[in-house]
This record gives sequence, C-alpha cells and structure tokens, in this order.
Amino acid sequence: MGLDPRRLLRSSPYRPVVGHPTLRRLLPGFAVSALGDGMAVVAVSWLAIELAPAADRGIWVASAAASYTLSGAAGALLLGRFLRHRPAAGLVGWDAALRAAALGAIPVLHAFGVLGIEGYVALLAISSVLHSWGQAGVYTLIARVLPERDHLAGNAVLSGVGSIATVVGPPLATLLIVFGGPATVLAVDAATFLVLAVTFLVAVPKDAVPEPEDDTASRTAGFAVIRRVPGLSGLLALSFAFFLLFGPVYVALPLYVSDDLGASAGVLAGFYTAFGIGAVAGSVLTPFLRRWRMWPTTVGIVIGFGVLVLPLGVGAPTAVSVVCFGAAGLLWPPYSTLSTTLFQRAAPSTLLPQTLAASSAVRVLSVPLGTALGGPLVAALGAVGALRLSGAGIGAVGLIAALVLAVRAARPHRASEADAARSDAEAGTARGMGREVRQ
Repeated sequence: MGLDPRRLLRSSPYRPVVGHPTLRRLLPGFAVSALGDGMAVVAVSWLAIELAPAADRGIWVASAAASYTLSGAAGALLLGRFLRHRPAAGLVGWDAALRAAALGAIPVLHAFGVLGIEGYVALLAISSVLHSWGQAGVYTLIARVLPERDHLAGNAVLSGVGSIATVVGPPLATLLIVFGGPATVLAVDAATFLVLAVTFLVAVPKDAVPEPEDDTASRTAGFAVIRRVPGLSGLLALSFAFFLLFGPVYVALPLYVSDDLGASAGVLAGFYTAFGIGAVAGSVLTPFLRRWRMWPTTVGIVIGFGVLVLPLGVGAPTAVSVVCFGAAGLLWPPYSTLSTTLFQRAAPSTLLPQTLAASSAVRVLSVPLGTALGGPLVAALGAVGALRLSGAGIGAVGLIAALVLAVRAARPHRASEADAARSDAEAGTARGMGREVRQ
C-alpha cells in the first residue's frame, strides 16, 4: 500500500504552524532575515580579522563576536521598564529596525575609510541592544497564536528557518567576501533586517496576536518566575554552562582555519555550512520528539554535543572535523527548541514576555562571555587547545547534569520536569507569583 502524500501532509506536526494566517505572513520575513544572519556568521569575524592589529587579532575577534550579542543581555535588564508592556510583534520589529540601522552604518563607514576596529565593535554592540526582547517577542507570539500542543512545532519551524540559512548563508558570504569584502555581507544583512522590521511593524494586524489584559508585572517578574520554578532554574543553569563553553569556538574556529590550517574563508564557511546542514535535519526531526522525556533528552544532547566538538581539538583531519561539527549541528535545534518549549509551558501568559526576555538575557550573556574568554584561551592554549577545552567542558557539564538527574530519580514521589512546571501554574502558584512581583 503506497503512501498518501495528502494524508502525510494532514498529519504533519508542521501543518498548523505554516497554515496559521498570522504566521504565514511572518515566515517570509523570518527567512530573509535568517539568511542575512547566516551570512554574517562568517563576515563578522572575518572583518574583525581584517581590521584588527595582527598582534591582537584573537582579542579583537573575540570582542567583535561577543559585542554582537552581549549588549542584548544588558538591554534585557535595563530596558524592561520601557519594553515590558509592548506588544510581541513590536518587540521583534524594533529590534530588527535597530539592527538594520547599526549594521548598515558599518559598510558606509568602511567605504569612506573611517571604520576602525573600535568603532566596528561599538556598532556591533549597538545592533544587539534589543535582541533579547526581540527573541522574547518571537517566542511569545508563537505561544499566544498557537495552542500548547503546537508550541514545539512552531519553535522548530523558526529553528529550521535559521538552520537552512546557516547552510545557504556561509557560501553566499564567501562569494561576497571574494568580490566585495566582508563589509558588503554586513550591508546585505542590514537590508534583511529592514525587511523583518517592515514585516512586524507594518504587516501584522494589531489584533492578530492576543495580548493579556493584565500586564502590570515589574521589571524583575521574569527572573521571579524562573527562581520560583525549580525546573526552569535548573534548565537555565544547564543552558548557561552549555553556551558559555561553546562561546570560545567562535574565536578559536576562525583562527584555527586561518592560522593552523592556513586556509581561506571558504573552509570556515564549510564548517558553518556543515553545522547548518546538521541543524536543518535536527529542526525537521525535533517535533517528532514531543513524546520523549524532555530532561533526559536535553542532557543527552549536551553530552553528545561535547563529544562531537572534541575532534576539532585533537588534530583530526579536516574532513573528519567538518563531519563531526555537522553532527553537532544536528543536536543544536532540538536543545534550543525543547528548552524554549518548557519555558513557554511553565510561565503564566501575563508574564511570558518577561520570563522569555530574562531567559534570553542569561543565554545571550553566556555565549559572549564564553567568546570573550576565547581570546585569552587561544592566546594561552592555541586555537586547537581552546577547541579541545570547549568540547571536553561541554561533555563534562552534560555528565554532571546526568548525575543530578540520576540522584533525583532515586528519590521517592518524584515528578517529571514538565509535570513539575505545570503543577505550579495549575495550582495557582504562578498566578500568585504574578501578584507578588507587580508594582
């Protein structure tokens, strides 16, 4: 008996997402912006290598990569007073508009010959000030327009769009770098963010995303939710350590390619493209994990990811390292999507933007902190040594988390992570918590 394509389409977990009238308007803007970001992955570090003094390239590459995301954490903490009442679509739109303006200034200044490494790093930092709120807006929108059963698929669609971009973006960036330089890539990236800004600020009807009536929570409400729900605080701690230890890869990998291998930007693009191919496959598979236990799955992902990064730091042949990096990419979307889904389900609706912004702030902070550490690590251990330490550290964090899970599993009357998170909300604890943090 043959397969019926129409039946497969109707049963697909993606169907409610791509068929939703609001999301259908937004996904093209996401795709364009994600493509620009996929190109910028190569261009940000490569332009820093060109602008920085040769003696300090490691430090400046780390500073550029970190500044592209670090100020988003500061924005999440300092701008809550002004942004916590904003609609979810507006948060995404204004984040995209700021990125378009700041990134667009880089190629303009470069064309006039007045762009130094200090100004470059400053503009990258400005571009990301609203990024935690933009990410919170995206996933708040997903949680509010889709029923809970479709949250995992909705998050996976966004992750999949980004993953496809990491496959297509680096090769395109390489071509643009050859013919126009890395500043040209950032000009294209700025244009894609302008498309995203217009999509969210103009194309989304005002009544398309339901907003809760009670939005009087304080600036620290999101952190209060995370603190009161043990599953979320533990998950955020695991994510912080995971991303912190992955941060040095953003510094060590470009320098490993350019210095240790003596290769071109095309080889660096090959690593990122392999990671993106794996990530696309991971995004496609993620919705089918909805019946798996989330905590054991996330911990297993962390352990596997660390093991797959290790070949880059033990002198493996380039082809082997590229394949392993691609396999690590397979694990990235499931971790990100599953952890975001847990936050969406556990946080009360009125506090969802604040909770997601707080979570994003901690996660956004962890990668640039790790990236900033990458400069000194590369200086002390070399690019290969830094990559080895990153992979081993990630694997060790996963093993520690697995040990914690095993200890908790031995206790009587335990509950699963999802049940524990839901029990707070269903018993009214989350609502009471919302009253406590209001001002």
